[in-house]
Amino acid sequence: MKLWPKLAAMAGVLFLLLGLFAVVYAAPAAQDAAPAVDTAAPAIPNLAAWQNSPHADAEAYPFRHWDEEDPQEIPTTCAKCHSSVGYRDFLGADGSKAGVVDAAAPVTTVIDCVACHNSAASQKTSVVFPSGLEVANLGGEARCMDCHQGLDSKASVDKQIEAFGLTEADLDKVVAPMVDAAKKVTTTFEFISIHYAAAAATQYGALAQGGYEYEGMSYDGKFLHPAPFDTCIGCHDSHSLELNLETCATCHAGVKTVEDLAGIRMFGSLADYDGDGDVKEGIGEEFAGLQEKLYAAIQAYAQEVIEAPVVYDAGTYPYWFVDTNGDGKADADELKFPNQYKSWTARLLKAAYNYQLSVKDPGAFAHNAKYVIQLMHDSIADLNTKLDVPVDIETAARNDIGHFDGTSEAFHHWDAEGAIEAECAKCHSAGGLPQFLANGGTVAVAGGSAHTTGVVAGKLSSGLACSTCHSSLTEYTLYPVTSVPFPSGKNATFSADKDPQPVAANLCIECHQGLASTATMDAAIGDKDLDTADATLSFQNVHYAAAGASLFGDDVQGAYQYADKEYVGRFKHVPGFDTCTSCHDPHTLELDVNKCSTCHPGIKEPSDIRISAADYDGDGDAKEPMSAEIAGLTEKLYAAMQAYAKEVAEAPIVYSAHTYPYWFNDTNGNGKGDPDELKFPNQYKDWTPRLLKAAYNYQYVQKEPGIYAHNSRYAAQILYDTLESLADGGIKVDMADLVRP
Repeated sequence: MKLWPKLAAMAGVLFLLLGLFAVVYAAPAAQDAAPAVDTAAPAIPNLAAWQNSPHADAEAYPFRHWDEEDPQEIPTTCAKCHSSVGYRDFLGADGSKAGVVDAAAPVTTVIDCVACHNSAASQKTSVVFPSGLEVANLGGEARCMDCHQGLDSKASVDKQIEAFGLTEADLDKVVAPMVDAAKKVTTTFEFISIHYAAAAATQYGALAQGGYEYEGMSYDGKFLHPAPFDTCIGCHDSHSLELNLETCATCHAGVKTVEDLAGIRMFGSLADYDGDGDVKEGIGEEFAGLQEKLYAAIQAYAQEVIEAPVVYDAGTYPYWFVDTNGDGKADADELKFPNQYKSWTARLLKAAYNYQLSVKDPGAFAHNAKYVIQLMHDSIADLNTKLDVPVDIETAARNDIGHFDGTSEAFHHWDAEGAIEAECAKCHSAGGLPQFLANGGTVAVAGGSAHTTGVVAGKLSSGLACSTCHSSLTEYTLYPVTSVPFPSGKNATFSADKDPQPVAANLCIECHQGLASTATMDAAIGDKDLDTADATLSFQNVHYAAAGASLFGDDVQGAYQYADKEYVGRFKHVPGFDTCTSCHDPHTLELDVNKCSTCHPGIKEPSDIRISAADYDGDGDAKEPMSAEIAGLTEKLYAAMQAYAKEVAEAPIVYSAHTYPYWFNDTNGNGKGDPDELKFPNQYKDWTPRLLKAAYNYQYVQKEPGIYAHNSRYAAQILYDTLESLADGGIKVDMADLVRP
């Protein structure tokens, strides 16, 4: 009976509201025609697409897992992604604090329209991953990434290892439970699962550190798929979650079904990742091949090292079980919770975590195959260190080749800074060159790539992409570059005078040209006395692989050219082999030595080629290859530089090709670069203009390893003249047997 007063009160409120409604919306005057009333139900956009999606499947396990729980509710730790109510709670759309789920959610909800269509969701522009990485300035994909990021990361695995006090020496010990007698708590060392469909963690690779990344190894960052197909909703319909396969087929010919996606293979991924000898199979097949090897390594390690065989089943929690009969297969009677695997070592945990990541993102081969391949490769390699018969990955490639190797220093040098400097982004990021060309010679935004927008911390680049050189990814047209400016202020081109069409090699020399020249060196030195050390001088580094400058020689003056000396210009090899891309594969950068041997019989490598009868280095061998002639001259130059630094500058010098800034004080005077000398504070500063010019040319040849092929005559002229200059500076250099081309 106590219910009646409440009902009466509610009725009173209802009548009050109806009264207010009558006042505000008074009936029209009698002479006015009554407005037509639309009694049809409002149309909800994309309703049918959503109703057929996994997000709307109210009977699916992700929404029914808690039906048998007591109380029957979705806990706060799960409600964010398994309930529309929970996600709105996380967003703060229900008036609660944003960023946390305050209350359990009912089991009767799915991910419905209002989960993503509310004011809080529409304003969401950033996402925080389990590793702590925050990615900002996102679009609608931020809502997808909130849930499709997994629950754990490398940090989670390391945290458990550290909590048990495990050291490097403990990696292969089965970890016993940790008992806190005072608190009466027992903590077990257990398997850590990244959870399901962590596509965003896969896509962002080393940025999000969703996988277990091994110390000392470098990993790819975000997968640089071409825009606008570089976000969740750029590929997946946001309501049906389906892929637009017709759009995929625009660039990936032959794709008709979702299964066909695993067969895609692009020029940026031509390595044999699984080591089966087949580089034509799809990237999904490469992925699966390495996945099999990792599972085999896990089972072998469990059998040999732990002596507790293990099996895996993706559909049965907690996934890893004791292989009681030792047959290597997951039998039905083994896949039971009481039979879960408990003999974990830290080494096994890392590998098992990465295997689970590869399995639980079924689209990983498309989201970021290279990152997960690297994780699997390193997991196998780590397990192999303890196996009597290692799993064979001898021919399995971990990294890509050249421009696509997203693990190399060339693309990760700026990780600690958090942004690639604008002057470097042109050549060290996927979007740098297109931006440079579009802006008429500048990169306006540090980082140089839209793919790095919003990355607050972490690794910035994953190598170059197809879109770096191709203005269209359907026709694969190249950016129309017909003339390329060099640091000297001079221009060069491979385009014929009457041919306005772009030549692929012109794009190569946009970056492979160095950063300095004769002109920049002369500007830095001015009219200073050649043999007097000057504290205002510093080493000028031409940078790396200035092959374009070498090939064009005097036309662009990339090396330091001495006044009143003549130098050869462009090296014109035989027609058909006179540009970058006619000799090097534009994607792998490799040379087809078989083609070289057509004119140069008997060679095994390009470095075997001899094209001159002159004995440039004066060693009496006029039959050695050009590479040896240039190496001989370079060796003489280094000796002359050391003699000059000691005798004239009175400050001994040493060089290290791999330690910046390359030139150091030889503190003990032994002529060698000792470890305690190769440190930045010990950098060489006693530069005279003459020594600086010599150091520039020495570095030029060191950092252009193919100069003997690109323009051997130019290289020999430069080295000869540099030696002659040092001799003029007051040291003894035997020039008698040297030959200047």
